[in-house]
Amino acid sequence: MPEAYLWPGNIACAEGAIAAGCRFFAGYPITPANEISEHMAKRLPEVGGIFIQMEDEMASLGAVIGASWAGLRAMTATSGPGFSLMQELIGYAFFTETPCVIVDVMRVGPSTGQATRAAQGDVMQARWGPHGDYAAVVLAPSSPQEMFDLTVRAFDISERLRTPVVVLSDEIIAHMRENVIVPDEIRIPERARPERGRQEFFGPELVPPMPRLGDGFNVPVTGSTHDERGIRFTRDPIVHRRLIKRLWAKVYSSAREVWDWELCGEQEGKLDLAFVSFGSMSRSVLEAIDILASRGLRVASLRLKAIWPFPDEVVAKLAERAEAIIVPELNMGQLVREVRRAVAGRARVIGLSRVGGGELPTPEELAEFALEVVRR
Repeated sequence: MPEAYLWPGNIACAEGAIAAGCRFFAGYPITPANEISEHMAKRLPEVGGIFIQMEDEMASLGAVIGASWAGLRAMTATSGPGFSLMQELIGYAFFTETPCVIVDVMRVGPSTGQATRAAQGDVMQARWGPHGDYAAVVLAPSSPQEMFDLTVRAFDISERLRTPVVVLSDEIIAHMRENVIVPDEIRIPERARPERGRQEFFGPELVPPMPRLGDGFNVPVTGSTHDERGIRFTRDPIVHRRLIKRLWAKVYSSAREVWDWELCGEQEGKLDLAFVSFGSMSRSVLEAIDILASRGLRVASLRLKAIWPFPDEVVAKLAERAEAIIVPELNMGQLVREVRRAVAGRARVIGLSRVGGGELPTPEELAEFALEVVRR
């Protein structure tokens, strides 16, 4: 029988990682993600895993990458300033095709900002943080239950695609306490291992099998441009082009499998307006659409549980039904840019920004804003 636990989001995240087979965690203390590392420090020794506190966030992700190449499912967790420090190694993990999970519990920034307050200002950083051409996979929970579920899913995707996956949470979700249902069984695919004698660990398959260091394979692992065997080719445009196109293709060819969303409200027909949201903001939106429906409006809410790759087709389909789309965010307007691009003029797109203090708009405030949009 599945069991229910009254967990805050950060604990649900840590337990989701354990359930997914995570056996290595490296991190550095930072608010508001600390409960994840504290819980992992307690739980990992109980299941035969390893916890280590590193000297900073960059070293933490470096240790996670090394643990992954040693054959362990590995994770780290941080918040905005630490996430910024990790960007170089996120790019390295992508380029070396290293499966791992990075949890970013967002807070108000830039810089130290408001360390104990929620924000959603890392949307674009999660996509474009590392330099160069990089295809991100980013999941966005909106409840402690989804902190558990999407952490499990992040490990599943990272193992199947041999790529880092970001779980983009925020302080509100991290610290709210709700019932979390833990299933009896969780299955994550075993990492494909190469056969003896194989020398191509970075192609030519879309997702090549990954050797485990120490098993006798001669594996160069480099952040420089490399061929299918890992040998550096830093001046050959053809080698680089072939590698980058494959790394993009393995993410974008699986985009429809990564996409995850929930449509609430009116499921069919024309809409007076619609919302597109993610994370903690979507909790206010769900109550707002009930208020608007009670006033006779046809309204729906598209809640994104996976932000990157961005689900263009899903948003475009919603735009074909709606007169207007409202995108509320705890930032100065980041997701709204992607919504506008995907909508491509099919409907009006209006952003609603709230920054500072970690305060969500109330459902009543969202409903009143939506009514003003409809009256225009």
